[in-house]
Amino acid sequence: MNQAKKETLNVRILSVAFYVITLGIFKPFGLSAWQWEAYLHLLLIWVLGIMVCAVTECILKYIIRMPRSLDRGIGYITRRNLWFQLINTPLVSLMICLYRHFVLSARVDGNSLSWSNYLETLIIMTFCSYTIGVYWRFKYRSRFLAAELEEAREMNEQLKKLQRTETESKAETQQTPITLEGNTNESISLDVAHLLYIESVGNYVKIYQLQDDQVQTRMLRATMKQMEETLQTYATIVRCHRAFIVNLGQVEKISSTAQAMQLVMQHCHDTIPVSRSNISKLKKLLEPHISI
Repeated sequence: MNQAKKETLNVRILSVAFYVITLGIFKPFGLSAWQWEAYLHLLLIWVLGIMVCAVTECILKYIIRMPRSLDRGIGYITRRNLWFQLINTPLVSLMICLYRHFVLSARVDGNSLSWSNYLETLIIMTFCSYTIGVYWRFKYRSRFLAAELEEAREMNEQLKKLQRTETESKAETQQTPITLEGNTNESISLDVAHLLYIESVGNYVKIYQLQDDQVQTRMLRATMKQMEETLQTYATIVRCHRAFIVNLGQVEKISSTAQAMQLVMQHCHDTIPVSRSNISKLKKLLEPHISI
């Protein structure tokens, strides 16, 4: 079992233990009628609760398609935990209702399965779920934010090395202009080194380039796929978003926040979003340029 799975298992065990301790303190559902035997019931509920958590994990992974991952940023982890709570809380409530009906109703008549009992259980479990969720959110938020800042720092170092490598290679070889062709007879010729980024605007693409130390824009009737295919041989040109193609040689820095990753461009300081599906591609592109 790897470290991530062990950590997740520990979180689930402690979370269910919090539920059980809360039930042990307030003794709802007629638990006080069982005297010392109530603690045996609480132990069984704890075991069943861990099993329900395992079922919820399977639902998230195979049905919701949200596998457990610590590498997708705090935004993904927060959304996944919210989905976990939304699914797990009703399931745990149902499990406890069934336990009340088949086991605890022997001494407490009011434990029979009913909608009112399920609603009562759901309210109690929702309170517990919210409380434990707030605890884990505060516990891990600073940790993941620190990890994201460190990752952004490393990526910026890799980016600078990539830019130095490209600058040295350009000095050794003569650069020839490239022509970007559209769906009409129009075309744009430019030096790839002067390309900042390309933005999709309806049926057109907007090309940002550097001319005489000034940022100039030109429109071309074309698709992003056409631009991507034309520029695919250039190592520093990458599609970071469905609406943006960026020249990494013109990126000032990579900015990472809890919500998203962005590329801050040189000269114009525009911020270009990096979609979640393209973050791994960007990381892979920068990997060979890690400083030693």
